[in-house]
This record gives sequence, C-alpha cells and structure tokens, in this order.
Amino acid sequence: MADHDSGSKKPATQVVTGGRRKNWTGAVVNPPVWRGSTHLYDDVAHLREGLKSNDDGRFFYGRRGSPTQWSLAAALTEMEPGAAGTMLYPSGVAAISCSLLAVLKPGDEILLTDSSYDPSRSFADAFLKRMGITARYYDPLIGAEIADLFSPATRAILMESPGSLTFEVQDVPAICEAASAAGIVTLLDNTWATSHFFPALEKGVDIAITAATKYIVGHSDVMMGAVTTHGKYWTRLRRTAQQLGQVVSPDDAYLAARGLRTLDVRLRQHEASALKMAHWLKERPEVGLVLHPALPDCPGHDIWKRDFKGASGLFSFELADGDDQTRAAFIDALELFGIGYSWGGFESLALPVDPKKHRTATQWQQKGPLVRLNIGLEHPDDLIADLAKAFEHYHSVQS
Repeated sequence: MADHDSGSKKPATQVVTGGRRKNWTGAVVNPPVWRGSTHLYDDVAHLREGLKSNDDGRFFYGRRGSPTQWSLAAALTEMEPGAAGTMLYPSGVAAISCSLLAVLKPGDEILLTDSSYDPSRSFADAFLKRMGITARYYDPLIGAEIADLFSPATRAILMESPGSLTFEVQDVPAICEAASAAGIVTLLDNTWATSHFFPALEKGVDIAITAATKYIVGHSDVMMGAVTTHGKYWTRLRRTAQQLGQVVSPDDAYLAARGLRTLDVRLRQHEASALKMAHWLKERPEVGLVLHPALPDCPGHDIWKRDFKGASGLFSFELADGDDQTRAAFIDALELFGIGYSWGGFESLALPVDPKKHRTATQWQQKGPLVRLNIGLEHPDDLIADLAKAFEHYHSVQS
C-alpha cells in the first residue's frame, strides 16, 4: 500500500517519509509499537465484516499485523515504482523460500544463477527437489541467452545481482525480457543494492526480495526479509505467506523502520568507504583481483554502470599468493573487522569465502583464496591502517 504522492519524492526523501501516515503515527513521528495477538471487534457484525478484506491497514488478527508492521511494509512498497505491496518475513531466507513456494508447483523447473546465495541453493536442491521441482543453474553473465535454457517446464528464474561472494552483475533487464516473452516469472535477490540503488520492478523484475537484516535494518540486531511485487503476483504472494504463518514482531518492524530512515546516508557512506578501500587494495602487491562492481575489471561492471544508482559496502578480493592458512592468519590479525556472517551493519566484517564449492554450471577460475569485506561506518583511514597491519602479519606467516 503506497501513499499516492510517493512517486514525486526523491529516494532520499521516500526513506524518511514512507509509511508515516497520520492514522498510524498519531501525534508522534514514528509509528508506535503495537503489540497484540488479538484484535477486538465492536460486535459480531463488525467481526464478520473483517472477513471480507485482506489488506494492510485493517485490523483482523495479530498475524496480519498492526500499524507498526503496515508502516514498514508501506514504506518499502513506496521505494519500488509500480509495486502493489510488500510482505515481511522473519528472515531473508524465509523471504526467498516463501517467494519460490508462491510461484512453483510440483513438476516445475526453476533456473538459478550459479552465483546464488548458498541457502538459496540449499532450498532449491533439497526442499524443492522433495516437492518434485527441478533446479538448474546458469552462468550469471548469460544475459538474454538465458532463453536458450528454457524448457517447457521452466516457470521461474531466481537472480542475484551482484552475487554476494563473487559479485558478477547480471543483465537483469535482458533476462527479464526473455522470461516475460516466455511467460516465466522472475525473482531477484536485491539485498546488495536494495531498491534504493536498484529499483528492481522498474527494471522488469516480477518479485524483488531483500534480506532486510542487512542494509534496511543496518544495525546488526534484527533478522527480517521483505518481498515486494506488482499486482500480478501480489495476491498469490500474500496468501502463501499467510498460509505458512509468516509474521514479524512489531518490535522488529519498529527497529527496521528506524533503520530505514537513515538508509540513504548510510548507503552513501558505505559506498564511499568501500570504494576507497577497493582502490587501495588494488595497489597492494599481495592482492590479485578486487571484485567490486564499480571497478572496471569486475565481471558485469558495464551493466552495473548502466543500471545501478550506486554501490554498497560489500565486495571481495583475492590474496594472490595465499592459501587457506595464510588467509586465516590475515583475517585473524584484523582488529576493526569482526569475523562473522551477514553484512550491511555499521561494523566492518571480514570473512573467508570459497565460491568454487558452490558452483555447478560454471567454474571459479581465480587461483588465490578470497576474502569478503563488509565495509562499515568506521573511518576508512582507520580500516586501511588495520588492513595494512594485517598484511604485515600475513607476510610474517608466509616467510
């Protein structure tokens, strides 16, 4: 449910004003936290009237939300031009899984990018397989030629652009055009850019998925997923989520909405700091390829430059002459970078990643081990100094 005038606002304004309707906020700035499983009705007639609609903004039962959740969903919907609505989920994986269950049935086939997030592969290869749904993988740089892979059973394509380990940028508009011509639904894991930097529905995507745990929340303290779609799939998506009992707590929705208000300034800082780090790393003799979509030698850079409004703070780099042991020593020597999964929060993170074991349609060709960095909101000069010290330790382990 988008506000009628949202289309006239700049994205930086939308993240501040989105979903803050007077009937939800009252006299305060933020929608309050409405906690409640039971919504009371005036009488039986009023109760029965509630059965006639299934929309945000109407009290029914706690599982369908309250102004706290509705406000966040409305704000995320406003960020995607042409969207009919947004569903919230208790994690990014839940958002991906429920979206696929909404559009697939036994006997169908799904195509997934070979750079897919590992839990997406696991869900497709295990859970969907048990349902009689076949998963096949494609080269993330395939573009319009993906049409050559379509079979009579192909019903959906799950994209992730850029990939969250190796950062290939896909030609999403070309893939969506080919899929649309064949009547195939397209889904995009848009967590890296969010709709703030890549308005997915505007680029032809049918269903846009975001692990709101990352940049939407921004503070590493809430698990949440969000899925936004247009009218063709909205009812199916909503009913599937409700049938599976998907709901987020009002407290988590409140924290996510609070994070959303600073999304623009945070993403701009993540982008600037990460680019400074990426350029610095490119000059280091210990580093081979730097996989950052905004750098010209990253696969799909030209597509990123054409389609994206910015870059986030997540990228990888190759230790040219390292191995797993020296990579571990390098990461362990870092002080300002935490070691942990996820990303998008205010703190910087470093993680060893091994894409080779997650590939089936393509082969990962780089020789050295990869380190993935989430560049947080610390001063980039301090982060560079931390990396420099870690490289000194890296050399001492090598010698």
